[in-house]
Parts: sequence; C-alpha cells; structure tokens
Amino acid sequence: MKCFTQAFSILTLAMAAPAFATVVVTSPSNGQTVTSKVQFVANATTTCSSGVASIGIYVDNTLYFHSNGVTLGTTLTLPLGAHYVVVQEWDFCGGATSTALNLTVVNQTVVSVASPANGSTVGSPANFVATATSSCSTGVAAMGIYVNNQLAYVTHGSSLNTQLALANGSQNTVVQEWDNCGGSATTPIQLNVSSGKTLYNLQSSWGWKSSGQLAPFYSDCVPFCSGVTWSMWQAIANPSLSGNAAVFNLGGTTPYSDVLFYNQLIGDSSTQGLPDNDQALVPSLHNFTYDAYFYLSDAPHTQAVEFDINWFMNSVGITWGTECRLEGGNQWDVWDNVHGKWVPTGFACNPLANAWNHVTVTAQRGPNNSVIYKSITLNGVTANINQTYAPFSVPSDWYGITVNYQMDGDKNQTAITSYLDNFSFTYQ
Repeated sequence: MKCFTQAFSILTLAMAAPAFATVVVTSPSNGQTVTSKVQFVANATTTCSSGVASIGIYVDNTLYFHSNGVTLGTTLTLPLGAHYVVVQEWDFCGGATSTALNLTVVNQTVVSVASPANGSTVGSPANFVATATSSCSTGVAAMGIYVNNQLAYVTHGSSLNTQLALANGSQNTVVQEWDNCGGSATTPIQLNVSSGKTLYNLQSSWGWKSSGQLAPFYSDCVPFCSGVTWSMWQAIANPSLSGNAAVFNLGGTTPYSDVLFYNQLIGDSSTQGLPDNDQALVPSLHNFTYDAYFYLSDAPHTQAVEFDINWFMNSVGITWGTECRLEGGNQWDVWDNVHGKWVPTGFACNPLANAWNHVTVTAQRGPNNSVIYKSITLNGVTANINQTYAPFSVPSDWYGITVNYQMDGDKNQTAITSYLDNFSFTYQ
C-alpha cells in the first residue's frame, strides 16, 4: 500500500509539472528606438504535447494584438514615447510564457535633399533644395541649414529652396527639420566650395556684338537684314539698379524674327583681357553661372528672352541655351545642341512686367563635354533642370567662351524694349 501511494504521488507530480516554453522576438530588439509603425516578428516553442495555441502583444499592459499559432508577424502603430511591451504565448496545456521589451517611439521623419549632392563641388552661392516629411500629426514646422554648426538659414514649412553664400573650401552643412510634435531630423551634406572667378557688370562692358535672325530660318545677318531691326545702348540711368544699365531694342516687319547680342569673354577676341593664348584656361573650366537682372518694357509682345552660355574648343561646341518662353505657355525651355531645337522643361517662367527680374542660370560641362543644365532661378524660385545633352560640332578655329542675350519677336513683330543690369558671369 505504501509503494502504491508513492507511485501515485510521483505520477501526480509528473502530470502537474508545467510545460517548458520560450518566446523569441527577432524584431524589434529590447531597448530599441523605433518609429511609430513597429514591425513585430516572434515565434514560440513549448514542451506541451499539444503545442502553442497563440501569441499576443501587450503594450503598457493592454493587449494590442493576438493571433493563433506558433509565429507572429505584424506591424503595430504605437504612440510616441517610452513603452513596456510584452510578447506572450499561451499553450494548449494551460501554460503561458512571455518576453519583455522596452521601446521608445519617436517621429518618423525624412529630410530629402535634392540639391546639392553630398560630396559635390559647388560654387557660391550654392542652391539648396530640400523637403521634409514627418509622422507628427500636425506636420513639419520649419526647416533650416547649418554651416559648420552655425544656423545660416531657416524657413517655415516642409520645403526649402534658397541660394546660400558659402566660403571656399570644405564645408560641413546640415539640413534640419523641426516638427510640431517637438521632434527633429537632419541630413548632413559635405561640400567642397569653389567659387571660381567672376566677371561683373557685363552689360556695361565694351565689345558687345549683335546680329539679326530672320524667321523662318534664323541665319545670322549682319550688320543689317531686311525685315528685322535692332539696337543696343549702354550707360542707361533709368530704369536701372546700378545707374549703368543697357537697353536692347527689337523691331522690324517679319514676324517671329529675333536679335542675338553676344560678348566674347574668354579666348578669341576676349573683351575681358582673357585671350587664353596658351589654351590652358578654357579646357580647365566646367562650372558656369550666368547672373543678371532684366526688365521687360513690352512683356505682352515679347515672344521669348534668352540667357545663353557658349563654350568652344577643338571643333566641339556647347550652348547652354535657356529660354523664358512668354508666348505659348510661360515656360523655361533648354536648347538641344544636336537636334537644334528647344525642349520644354515643365518649369514655369513668369517674369514681372515693367519691373526688375533676377535670373541665375547654373550650367556644367560634364564628362565627354556633355551639356548639363543644372538650374534656373527666377526671382528666388529655383527650377532644378538636371538635364544632359550631347555637344555639337563647330569650326576648328572657334575657341573660347561667350555669353548671349537674345530677344524674340512675336507674330506681329511688335517693337519691344528690354534692359539688363548687374550682369555677372562666374567660371570655375
């Protein structure tokens, strides 16, 4: 009888012993800082002969999720702040086992910088374009730019588009956002700044040349051609920003005819004392900035105005042609060198009439003399073109860099007048 009692006691203890179980959480990890949408991945094992019944997730002692089976995979949206999370399994033998996690939930914020690229070489001023998104329910409050740990620019809202002056050399910049929930995020941009050299007040420089371009073939005709007339005068005090503007006129009788005004800055026939006789300067240059103020007296009758840069060497020609098309869509177009045609960019061009407009064109000569249109800024609004074209062929004796200003006539070839002032050209 005693042996039977002992055997019964041993059997009873064996039947009452709990099953051994584990809960392994592979995502997230304990102590992790996460964004509001948290992915949970876990699995459970047990010595219970009938297996695991289900797995659940408690957040701050509240059951957030429950599923049948031995595995769990789900994404939960958690409030901001610190949370105590428990992933628990229940088996068919009546047992339960859990694994605890401490998590901190912060805003999901992304700062996307479209320009300039990290590690790039830029001129000054550099064009910064960025946007920010945040999981904060009330959105992004402001964005700013730090240069070498000093706040250099700040603006309200979730987008940023500005020109920022930078010193030459290596510069550590950071684009930062601040949201309305007290959070912030940053994107660092390391830059090498090479401002290059700048030629100033080109509207008052000597050496401007011009030619008419008679529609529909637009071959240059100088000094006169029937159907189109033009003129240029310097030292204009009114309207003027500097007191020394230049005025440009176009007229004639042949509809849609144009006039091209150009100045040979570097190389052959240089007006700036830069003949580059040893041909060392022109091939070394890759980045260019055309910066000017223009005033349209007859905007309703102006078909278009152009702001162009030209580079010539070894029978290779590059024209960075940028056209503000007023008639037919108010849009920026760029010039396709190979096919000889204007290509719409999709970016609007809406200059002020009878007022000064500030235009900045940045261009780059890329690998294999590729024609890279970087950006066009009009009155503080930047269009990031970022389009690349092939160069074209020119006579072998063409050598140097020139700038153009062009006016295009409308369907009636109505006489029009415009002005340029504070015209500068930067090369590097």
